[in-house]
Amino acid sequence: MIFNMKTLIYFSFPIVFLSCVNDNTQKESNQLPEISTLESPTGITASLPHLVTGNDGKLYLSWVETNGDTTVLKYASRQDTGWSTAKEISKGTNWFVNWADYPMIAVNENSNMIAHFMAKSSDGFFSYDVNIVRKSASGGWSTPLVPHNDGTPTEHGFVTMLPIADGAFQLGWLDGRNTSSESNEHKGAMTMRTAVLNMDGTLSDEVELDNRTCDCCQTGGAITDNGPILVYRDRSENEERDIAIVRLVNGSWTPSNIIYEDNWEIAGCPVNGPRADAIGNNLGIAWFAAPDNKPEVKVIFSKDGGEMFGGPITIDNKYPIGRVDLVMLDKDRAMVSWLCKEGGETLIKAQVVHQSGLVEPSIVIAESQEVRGSGFPQMSKYNEDVYFAWTNLIEEQESQVKTAILSNHF
Repeated sequence: MIFNMKTLIYFSFPIVFLSCVNDNTQKESNQLPEISTLESPTGITASLPHLVTGNDGKLYLSWVETNGDTTVLKYASRQDTGWSTAKEISKGTNWFVNWADYPMIAVNENSNMIAHFMAKSSDGFFSYDVNIVRKSASGGWSTPLVPHNDGTPTEHGFVTMLPIADGAFQLGWLDGRNTSSESNEHKGAMTMRTAVLNMDGTLSDEVELDNRTCDCCQTGGAITDNGPILVYRDRSENEERDIAIVRLVNGSWTPSNIIYEDNWEIAGCPVNGPRADAIGNNLGIAWFAAPDNKPEVKVIFSKDGGEMFGGPITIDNKYPIGRVDLVMLDKDRAMVSWLCKEGGETLIKAQVVHQSGLVEPSIVIAESQEVRGSGFPQMSKYNEDVYFAWTNLIEEQESQVKTAILSNHF
């Protein structure tokens, strides 16, 4: 069963079926790359996919399957002949399963892996913790550990996990410890926090990065030559919810900085977080915003690891739903994916955008659904190709994770 957080407000607009196009100059092309579907390694109760290319150079797919009251987190890796046999990471009957806050895996250069999921911390419906399990390249999965030490019966989730030096992982997550009346005389806001996790299970360098963030938009991040960056949706006192970045520079986290002032004022969480990727210090960030009820998908680039940014490039300003992803194809180009309405259909689309502002023709990856159960489409670059994964709803209580490949003819 898919639960919804108390702070989730499904942000929707009047149903107007328009083309998913943008106002930028587009590159002419006589032949678009073709999308090829792949045989899925998942079962008929699968959902919540996550794709990641590990620092070991391999492509991994994780997803969730349900069996009665039991939730199972599984994964497979990409082989020359297709996806490997599915393997179990962890399972439980007390997990908090949410359409927008999906489990993830991360892999370092030694093929050591970590994965996270949310588990209930008390009988309260909106009381759950981040749980992380670890696996060495030759070992099995560890018992779960909780990266936050507040012990409050509040919401924790929307995790980012980035492999860093010395085999460790930089974690980022939304932390609701200040939202509890037990922890504060006056209930506070959701916060953004970070910590470093070593493969031996030790945690260090936990710090609060922002004391007022959007409640339930995904966080994102990337490793630049200058160090890790984390991106998330900020929340001002005036309820403006723009995308912010923090950077680890010379061992200290910078103050939060808005990457572009959309000035989107909304009295509720839009459930649409940013995505980021980097090659060297060339950083790309994609996000969704709807200032003045005008929905847009935008991309912005930095050439210095996120210290300075160029102007935003609008990818879709007709009827995008959002749920974006982004991968850098090279130092000058990124591919962006998102959900949109077109001709009465809900589509997963992808588009190549250049730092110069040039955008190439969009590509339809698959048909989808606007409902929450369709989740957030995933994308990752592997062996010069781009792979996609998404939840395909079959019927009530049945779904499958679909995967596809877009060969790099860019």
